[in-house]
Amino acid sequence: MFETITARELAEMQDAGRTDYTLIDTRPEDSFEAWHIEGAVNMPFGPTDTLSDEQRTEIESWADGGEIVTICGKGATSTTLAAELDASGWEDVSVVKGGMRDWNALYETARLDTGDDDLVVVQFQRRAKGCLSYLVGSKRAGEALVVDPTRHTDQYITTAAEEGLTISRVADTHVHADHISGGHELAARLGVPYHLGEHATDRDVEYDFEPLADGERVSVGEVDIEVLAAPGHTTEMVVYRVGDEAVLTGDALFLDSVGRTELEFGEDDAEEGARMQYETLHGTLMDLPDDLTVLPGHVTVDNDGTYENASPGELVGAPLSEVRDGLDLVGLDEEAFVERMVGDLPEKPDNYETIIDVNRGKESVEGTDATELETGANNCAA
Repeated sequence: MFETITARELAEMQDAGRTDYTLIDTRPEDSFEAWHIEGAVNMPFGPTDTLSDEQRTEIESWADGGEIVTICGKGATSTTLAAELDASGWEDVSVVKGGMRDWNALYETARLDTGDDDLVVVQFQRRAKGCLSYLVGSKRAGEALVVDPTRHTDQYITTAAEEGLTISRVADTHVHADHISGGHELAARLGVPYHLGEHATDRDVEYDFEPLADGERVSVGEVDIEVLAAPGHTTEMVVYRVGDEAVLTGDALFLDSVGRTELEFGEDDAEEGARMQYETLHGTLMDLPDDLTVLPGHVTVDNDGTYENASPGELVGAPLSEVRDGLDLVGLDEEAFVERMVGDLPEKPDNYETIIDVNRGKESVEGTDATELETGANNCAA
């Protein structure tokens, strides 16, 4: 009889560097090519399919006598394949419960080492999509700010409690286009202020929020957080400087790129956003102290599930000086920068227009609808 494992157990197998199993993804080829787990192979398999001799031979060549793990969108067709394999005599077969849906809700955490014994900075990493969010707190005051939370809000409350902190504010850096924000929901659940940059008022955000202006400061205990306007990826984008330790850059600056500019502006007006992005890069971000740690809103996760610049569970962050030296966009003059930003645009995030409307409070989704909307890589970098 085949077994069932969780997405977390599969992640632990991957992180342990195990090579003695074969992960077979039974989703259609286009779904697999758009987004899959590192090391998986694809064998499309329907709910009523049976194993052909050709498929048996192919699986034998992949597995070479080792363990087989099957996965699909929600656990249905992967279970069908596992049952077929079991009936055909394979003895070591497992199904990932909940499939890619559960993989999409899997998180790791990492901590920023700081020189401030009062400061706590925890980074939450959404493993499948590369979305990054943060808990910034004061140990002495027992207070914390959450920045860019995703819709899986329980983890922020739980982690804060484990750190001896109470969440007193929630903030987004911008109206996200690749995933559903949990910011407004988390703030409403806790009865605390929810913040966006002041120019979010121009984007017809229907949620109640307290706007933050360029140069404004908020605090948790004695931890000082400065708000800096950073338009480009979106008009209302802000970044949050945490004292002399870090800057939470959202989608204004990644470790290997900057945020694309046409998701809000449209392709016809992407140049306008690109010029804003250039000014933000050179007039704001690159003027910050070199030793500030850049903590971005995303890490690049390729379609094959591999991380760039980090591994799951490792802090995604680097000194600003290191990011500057490694980012060729910094060395371009304005016209060359704009040309790079508006030319040869990458594929847009799946369902981004609907996700933007959800994050502005104009549409509502629940449960599996949210999972379907968020399927795929983040694709917010230029």
